[in-house]
Amino acid sequence: MKAAKKQKKQTYFGSMMKRLAKDKVAMFGLILLVVMILACAFANVLTPYSPTQMDPKSVFASPSLAHPFGCDKLGRDVLCRLLYGGRYSLSLGILVSLIGMVLGIFFGAIFGYHGGKVDNISMRVLDIWQAIPGTLLAILISTALGNGFFQTVVALTIGGIPGSIRGTRAMALKEREMDYLEAARAMNCSTFKVIFKHMVPNVLAPTIVGTTMHIGSTIMEAASLSYIGLGIQPPMPEWGAMVADGKSYILNHPHLLIYPGIMIALTVLAFNLFGDGLRDAMDPRLKD
Repeated sequence: MKAAKKQKKQTYFGSMMKRLAKDKVAMFGLILLVVMILACAFANVLTPYSPTQMDPKSVFASPSLAHPFGCDKLGRDVLCRLLYGGRYSLSLGILVSLIGMVLGIFFGAIFGYHGGKVDNISMRVLDIWQAIPGTLLAILISTALGNGFFQTVVALTIGGIPGSIRGTRAMALKEREMDYLEAARAMNCSTFKVIFKHMVPNVLAPTIVGTTMHIGSTIMEAASLSYIGLGIQPPMPEWGAMVADGKSYILNHPHLLIYPGIMIALTVLAFNLFGDGLRDAMDPRLKD
């Protein structure tokens, strides 16, 4: 029995991976993501410069063999700063989205399963919470906490929690009436076990897809905070801060703004392409 169940899970996972592999657009997004992540992770190997290394002789240097993406106003290598900055931008997007997913699953599953007064009260609290736009809330929190990686993670996470909870709650409301949960309750399973062992695995797939696609928007939000002087600020390299730093020189030295802008756009595009493909691959209606 256990072997058959295990084989069924493996068959579903295998068929999902086959569908994903056949999706050329999704695979393009995945390959692009892998390349960018590896390039940022091995930035110290790919470039001989330090992101804070200044060279007065290379101030505003145009792209060349020594500096493929040119240099900024302090003579720092732009390519080097892009790769090191990617560590912050990608880490922010992934970490904030994962924290939001975990909190969303935990509270959303509990609220959706219990329903009644617990659900009504929690939804009213979330209504008030979501009355403040997420970006505005992130700006307010970031202003209060100050600049920095940890402060930015907190600011972006708080703004995105209500949406994560609502998404899981909606699926939990549907799942709580299913026969397999009735069977689990009939076997005297505890409420905790019914929710997190039986129900949560069945709402996990759509949540993972939503989280994957949310990473791109989170990176955009983080870049927006840095652009307006919040979030991660110089001398730490971050793509949004690099765009803000280069906007003053767009006429004479456009490469200072164009390259970090392209990195942001490519990263968001890659996550969205992969998320779309993952959603289609995990759709149970497409099961082989």
